[in-house]
This record gives sequence, C-alpha cells and structure tokens, in this order.
Amino acid sequence: MKKRPIIIDTDPGIDDAIALAIALFSEELDIRLISTVAGNVGLEKTTNNALKLLTFWGKAVPVARGADRPLLAAPTNAEDVHGASGMDGYNFPDPDRSNLLTEHAVNAIYKTLNESAEKITLVPIGPLTNIALLLRMYPGVKEKIEAVVLMGGSVTRGNKGVMSEFNMACDPEAARIVFESGLPLVMAPLDVGRRALVHPEDAARIKSMGRTGEMIYALLQHYRSGDINRGLKMYDSCAVAYLLRPEMFEVAETYVAVETTGTLTAGTTVVDLKGYLKQRPNAKVCVDINGAVFRDWLLSALKRCP
Repeated sequence: MKKRPIIIDTDPGIDDAIALAIALFSEELDIRLISTVAGNVGLEKTTNNALKLLTFWGKAVPVARGADRPLLAAPTNAEDVHGASGMDGYNFPDPDRSNLLTEHAVNAIYKTLNESAEKITLVPIGPLTNIALLLRMYPGVKEKIEAVVLMGGSVTRGNKGVMSEFNMACDPEAARIVFESGLPLVMAPLDVGRRALVHPEDAARIKSMGRTGEMIYALLQHYRSGDINRGLKMYDSCAVAYLLRPEMFEVAETYVAVETTGTLTAGTTVVDLKGYLKQRPNAKVCVDINGAVFRDWLLSALKRCP
C-alpha cells in the first residue's frame, strides 16, 4: 500500500496525543515531520510533549520547534483544559531529544516539502502560525502541498470566544493567511469535534489496550474538554479521521473568512453556507460526522498502538 505523506503541525495537548497515536501507527500515513507551535501550552512544553510521545512509542520522526507566539495576538493557552504540562495525568519517560532538529519548524517544513518527490499534505491541529509563516516566507512552496487538512474553526459558536474556536482565536491573522492562500483546504471544525466523543465505556476499553491504552486513559482522566460521563471531545482526531475515513463526514464546499478586527469576534470563522458573501468556495468544511462510526474507528485505530 502506498502511504500518504503528511506533516503534522501540533501543540500537544491531550487530544493531540490521541491524534498522533492514530497517525503514527496508521498503515496508510507516512509522517515526514512533526512541527510544534505554542497553543494549548507554551512552545517548550508542546515540543517536549511531542518528544515524550515519540520516546514512549520508540518512534524516530523528526521534530522541529516552531513559533513561540502568535503573529500579532497576545499569547494564550489552554492549561485549564490540558493541565500545566499540556499532558497531565501520566508519568512519561524523559524524552529522547535526538529527534529534535536545530532548524526552525518553518524552514524544516519548507525543506521537507521541497525535497519530497511527491506532494505532501499538511495536517495542522493547533494554531496556524507556522503554516502562515511558511506561506509568507516561501510562497512558491504551495506547489509542493497536496492539501491542508486542519482542525479548527467553527460553523456555529466558539469554545475560546463567544464565536471563535481556540486554534483560530489564538492566531486569527495566521488563520486568515491560510484561508486566503488558495490551497486546497479541509476544515474539521469544533462542531464535528463536539460529536466525536469518547464515553466512559469507551475509555474503559481503551484502558485495556496495553501501554498506549493505559497512557491515554490516564490522560483522559485529566482532560477537561467536556465531562467523562457525557463524553470527551476528540477534536484533533477528526482531522486524522478525515484523512483516513472521509466517508464518515458530511462535507460542504463553501467560502470561509476569518474575522481579525472584531473586538468581540476576532478568530471567528465565517462559514458562508448560504452564499451571502458571493465568494467562490475556498474550503471543504466538515459539517457533520457519524459519531457511532467515529467511535468504532477510533477504538479500532488505537488497538494498533503497542
């Protein structure tokens, strides 16, 4: 089977850890690079967390440290959701730092794209700062990008601001650059993440799945994105799910604009499903997901992890 080459840009993060587990052990994906960005926690912590996960699984994927702050916005984080470390709840071994590149993530992404014989899909599951910087610094690299499949934005209301989703609200200007880039974009928004749930009985099954299951179960006990009794939201795994099983989503091809100047609405993704703005579509937006199919897929995917 020919694997799909991808670069994951991430800010681990508990749900990022689960998305990485699925991607790293998928037989269909070839992860060429993991780049880190400030988001759920600060850059040093997100980088450390990516290295911790690779060390835990014995994987030797290159990691590149990226932007430590948004382009213009004041830095923020989600420690209240993921804990002070970003992955509270499990005692990881000290990370092997031999996979950490010395070059900045933007240059590492550019180099990885440029040296590839085939186009690569970018999978950002954190704020879009690194991707925006890449497009501004190396605009010619677009021809090497197959697509951008991202977790972020919202069709309806937000989880950071009233109308803004966390990744977009962290760096609205970066998000706007990406959505105006002309690249093929797929947006897995907050709305489908809210229906992609892990319930208590699912968590119990995950716990029985060896080392990885025990680790993820421990993280889930500290994850504050929802309530374990009503279901924990697997936002970032939706982007990986789209890569691997797009048929579980209902998708609308539409125009998405990112608000950057609104005092109360910065970071809002304006998803123009009814064509009010008279603009050509610039993204495929996942507007619904089959939650039962997602749950079965997630559990099946995690079974492949050691």
